[in-house]
Amino acid sequence: MKMGQSAVRHVTIVGGGTAGWMAAAVLARSLPPGHVTITVVESSAIGTVGVGEATIPPILRLNALLGVDEDELVRRTQATYKLGIEFRDWRAQGHTYFHPFGTLGADLNGVDFHHYWLRTRQGELADYSLPAQAAHAGRFARPADDPRNVLSRMAYALHFDATLYAALLRDIAVQHGAVHVDGRIVDVALRDDDGFVESLRLEDGRAIGGDLFIDCSGFRGLLIEQALSTGYEDWSHWLPMNRALASGTRTHQAPQPFTRATAQDGGWIWRIPLQHRVGNGHVYCSDFISDEAAHDTLIGQLDGEALGEARPLRFVTGRRKQAWNRNVVALGLASGFIEPLESTSIHLVQQGVTTLLSLFPADRIDPVEVAQYNRLVRRDFETVRDFVILHYKQTHRRDTPFWRHVAAMEVPESLRDRMALFAANGRLMIEPGELFTQTSWAAVMLGQGLIPRGYDPQADLVPAPELEAQLGRMRGLIARGVDALPAHLDFIRHAGGLAVSA
Repeated sequence: MKMGQSAVRHVTIVGGGTAGWMAAAVLARSLPPGHVTITVVESSAIGTVGVGEATIPPILRLNALLGVDEDELVRRTQATYKLGIEFRDWRAQGHTYFHPFGTLGADLNGVDFHHYWLRTRQGELADYSLPAQAAHAGRFARPADDPRNVLSRMAYALHFDATLYAALLRDIAVQHGAVHVDGRIVDVALRDDDGFVESLRLEDGRAIGGDLFIDCSGFRGLLIEQALSTGYEDWSHWLPMNRALASGTRTHQAPQPFTRATAQDGGWIWRIPLQHRVGNGHVYCSDFISDEAAHDTLIGQLDGEALGEARPLRFVTGRRKQAWNRNVVALGLASGFIEPLESTSIHLVQQGVTTLLSLFPADRIDPVEVAQYNRLVRRDFETVRDFVILHYKQTHRRDTPFWRHVAAMEVPESLRDRMALFAANGRLMIEPGELFTQTSWAAVMLGQGLIPRGYDPQADLVPAPELEAQLGRMRGLIARGVDALPAHLDFIRHAGGLAVSA
């Protein structure tokens, strides 16, 4: 297949929402003025999913790239802060652990901290995480600049209203020259010679052309799948969740600075606190629980007044076989979906956009750059996939058919090897470019009950009395650091981010 022979001067984005407007904002702000024309075609008659409300720390880099003032973002999107995820009933019923952002403890002599914890088992692993302890105490502040200050070890992300965040991104994109077209696409015209997308025909008869198209049309994949028949890798044999119910409730208490994921008989329930409401949802597999039972389970666990009927979603976990096919790049749900367990959906959009920016055609679309983009996106999706699968595979639960199924399932070789390496002596080899860090893998592996048989022998170089004293000092520093932090809601209020009275 030959690539396009014309220069890329017009980018057309199909669909708005977080994915479409993030792509428009990043490209409009980052590419030289006048280099390309960016058009977003979005129908006001077609709603967006708008469920993704929790993020992970790389979102801060995106907001900085876009020049977003964080206090303004918090006000406009009714946001709160997020220090990690609390997992209830995943390892076993009644068991809770925390996946914190940032780092654990401090590496001594170049040895990852969790090896020292494995040697001593002194306290809980989360005792050595400032974000974890601050989350449990309901406190928050942004990191200190001085690396000698324990507060420099804070790391955080955001909870926000995804619809309001998309509106903020739209304003940035339009401010930097993106054109917004409101219209419903009824036909896609392909070029005869190479099968590239040539133009979109709208319901009112208008035709919208483009040199590069970005498909943000959601699960249906209007361009990447319906027009180009790219194909889809189905990962439901590893990630069997296929449905979700989302419901907002009224806020009746100060928002906590973390996301909660509580395992259920056939899935799990999320709880995401915003300023003006709490986002709740039940992710489940319809092979193991009926829609009616899933609905009753969610409603039975809401801790506030529901703000309307629960919205149903259906999906198949997996990814497009090519994220960039011909002159179409798929982003967001059009490119694939893993599931919301580790809040990676918005991040994968961000990663896709910034990777596209790094490989944006200098002139015409080059097959070498397309292939590299597809390799990088595949890597990003597969490493996230493996991390999410870990939560299901590594469990002690056998109390329902669902948990027996996921505990017994085969997993990708890449995850199997990583689990085996950790089970031997607690070693974690993180490849360059991977999203999840040593902290994340160690927190979830240990939290889910994968306890290594040993640890790195270099951890024995520190004499026991000295190690115990150092661990005690770490816990003390963290405890004092937490005591110095303001309450989460007070921080939002004093930073000028409070959008509603509390």
